[in-house]
Amino acid sequence: MTDGRRVGIDAGSTTWKAVVIEGDGRVVASRVEAAEPRVEAQTRRVLDELLGPAAGPRPPLGATGYGRRRVPDATTRITEIAAHAGGAARVVPDARFVLDVGGQDAKAIRLGPGGRAVEFAMNDRCAAGTGRFLENALARLHLDWADLERTVGAAARPARISSTCAVFAETEIVGLLADGVPVSEVVRGLVEALAERLAALLAQVRPDGPITATGGVARNRALLEAIAARVGWPVRAAPEPQLVGALGAAWAAGR
Repeated sequence: MTDGRRVGIDAGSTTWKAVVIEGDGRVVASRVEAAEPRVEAQTRRVLDELLGPAAGPRPPLGATGYGRRRVPDATTRITEIAAHAGGAARVVPDARFVLDVGGQDAKAIRLGPGGRAVEFAMNDRCAAGTGRFLENALARLHLDWADLERTVGAAARPARISSTCAVFAETEIVGLLADGVPVSEVVRGLVEALAERLAALLAQVRPDGPITATGGVARNRALLEAIAARVGWPVRAAPEPQLVGALGAAWAAGR
């Protein structure tokens, strides 16, 4: 028996997310893991852990994300645009604009009635506008996400990161440190550089109201504040922002 339950999986390039929801939309189980090379095996293992070993019909399963075509037994497959639009509309009912920053790309979405994407813009050709840009740069500085806000808050000013390429930006970081620029100022400069690129992406969907941020990067308040300062509208993280895509996939599976 499925009892009206639905499952959503967001098989991202760096992180794998799953939610199980009841018929009324309540999330009753979830999982966030590093993405494994074999999406099929990871999916079967986690579903057995969340739902129990299959002994009958499984709930409808919606898949999205970079690896959605490799999710076994999916009854519905939808794009990341549709998943983040639908998921954001469920958790923030008055959402009209969505910014999703993933490990491999970033997406700005304008929502229409029913949480449907009516316009979108993507950065999928360069890592400099994605979460991986900041993650790789932090690794170069021997820091992680947990250090980000504290380090940014300690900076007197942002260092200027002029490169628009993630690879060259790492070289620029080495040069700044060699010149004696404090780590805190380099990190603040990285946040400002990423915010500049994401604000330019948002400008393509012409936001005229608050923006809902999804994806794991949305948990970083310093970045959201830097984007908001550029677009002139509040940028607020959705509840459980890393699960929004999986939630959108789960709702799609029930249609």
